[in-house]
Amino acid sequence: MKRRTLLCGLFVISALPLNAVERLTMRVSPAVAFAPATVRVRATVEADPENRGIEIIAESPDFYRSSEIPLDGEHAPRTTIVEFRSLPGGTYEVTAVLIGVSDRRTKVSQYVNVVAAGAAE
Repeated sequence: MKRRTLLCGLFVISALPLNAVERLTMRVSPAVAFAPATVRVRATVEADPENRGIEIIAESPDFYRSSEIPLDGEHAPRTTIVEFRSLPGGTYEVTAVLIGVSDRRTKVSQYVNVVAAGAAE
């Protein structure tokens, strides 16, 4: 009985991730807005000596805007906030890219819908 309990415990432990901490997370608000829209992106980065920069991108088929912010490794602020103002109507893929040493990259994306003025009538 003890052996079976020990084996079950080992299987449960082996199923858990060893590094559950995400290097980069992002929250975009609002998810839906009326044009011209202001979209706020909040990217959170785990402290790491390899962090060199973060790029935040808002892209639709007809529009592109980006902002790149340098990071000073583990001494950089954990949270970066970028606002994209006056976005025209469209569906945007908002992406945060964490840039590390040797161009190592971590990417997260989220979609935002900006409704053109008059489209909701």
